Amino acid sequence: MVNVLKANGNIEQFSEEKLRDSMVRTGITQTAQNKVISNVVQKLYKNIPTSEVYRHVTKTLQDESHLSKTRYTLKRAIMELGPTGYPFEDYVSEILKIKGYVTEVRSILTGKCVNHEIDVIAEKPQVEKLMVEAKFHNAPGIHTDLHVSLYTKARFDDLKEKYKFDRAWLFTNTKITPDALAYALCVNMGVVSWSYPQGEGLRDLVENNRLYPVTILSSLSQAQKQLLLDSHIVLINEIQKNNECLDLLGIQPDRKERIIEEVKSFIG
Repeated sequence: MVNVLKANGNIEQFSEEKLRDSMVRTGITQTAQNKVISNVVQKLYKNIPTSEVYRHVTKTLQDESHLSKTRYTLKRAIMELGPTGYPFEDYVSEILKIKGYVTEVRSILTGKCVNHEIDVIAEKPQVEKLMVEAKFHNAPGIHTDLHVSLYTKARFDDLKEKYKFDRAWLFTNTKITPDALAYALCVNMGVVSWSYPQGEGLRDLVENNRLYPVTILSSLSQAQKQLLLDSHIVLINEIQKNNECLDLLGIQPDRKERIIEEVKSFIG
């Protein structure tokens, strides 16, 4: 069996089972899975980079259907909202705005005991005020664990009286461990993880509201994506509303048009 070269420099054996599992988790049909695996296996060679395997997968899914490609690339695109957690905080803020909240990001608040940097404050006037912890991971397989729920609750307790917070929320771009979820629910903390709550997890919020991050655009280079993120442009919707933001990238009109066309393919 052929080996693959991972991004961290490690070499491991190519696994059809792992590739299929990654597609099953994102809801890719079995027919599409079989087509992807057949095409990828034909293109394998000794120590092929996993990034090249990924490109073959997404190309095949694109040919199969735009929805299949979007589902497969979405989680990875959100993980590219890094390497710091700041773009993910901006991203969570934008999601909450769509849900009707007025938001602030990265506020320094003085509690009873110490100062705290709060990722997002979200408020619906006369309804509720939330203290939101946006926990970002930029690598697959890392779950948000119990200590995150514990310190989020501790921050909330230190701040709630002075700042009139009604509830703490925990947003994460990965899955949450059973203990972390159990504790959060026990203390009445809201939780949004990749797949929780069922039908209203992060993936559902993004797909149902078409809140795709700029990192999902294949027509942008990594450097160009980072330029947009550094300018707090995290949603492709922002490009649709004002494509002049692409002028930050210093690109030619024809390249700009290709990016705009790709944005339209996601938003419709």
